[in-house]
Amino acid sequence: MRVESILGSLGISAESIASRALVLHPEATDLVVAEIGEEGREHLLVAAAATAWGALRDTARGDGVVISIVSAFRSVERQAEIVRAKLARGLSIEEILKLSAPPGYSEHHTGRAVDVTTDGARPLELEFENTEAFGWLSRHAGRFGFQMSYPRQNRYGFMYEPWHWCWLQEGNRT
Repeated sequence: MRVESILGSLGISAESIASRALVLHPEATDLVVAEIGEEGREHLLVAAAATAWGALRDTARGDGVVISIVSAFRSVERQAEIVRAKLARGLSIEEILKLSAPPGYSEHHTGRAVDVTTDGARPLELEFENTEAFGWLSRHAGRFGFQMSYPRQNRYGFMYEPWHWCWLQEGNRT
């Protein structure tokens, strides 16, 4: 299996995956552009998640809140590159796996997860929690089928990520 080979090359054991009950996420293949970011970068999601994201973003904007995507779909290979870069910076696998999912186990592979930011906040930083955008998401994201995946002390052992949201289903818009 390709994922097992990549994990082995990175020194990530099956035991470390099993001990945290991580879920293997298949890589999405039918992706659409959900948003075009700075410098023209296309952020890809599966169609249903992209539609839900657009509705969420536009509703937030109508409420005066700007929320934009920093990262969306990510391949298994790209996830491996992220882990390799952190290893090259001297982080241990144990440290890395608190910050990043192992290749094959990232919700970003599904084309349903987004990392988001807002004006005035540094992307992928805990300060996002103190923004109007985070408050808006906390109150309204569920209506669009999104939920924050990694709250404080989450069961997977990842650090708290107030910027990481995943589309799970059609929301309740009532």
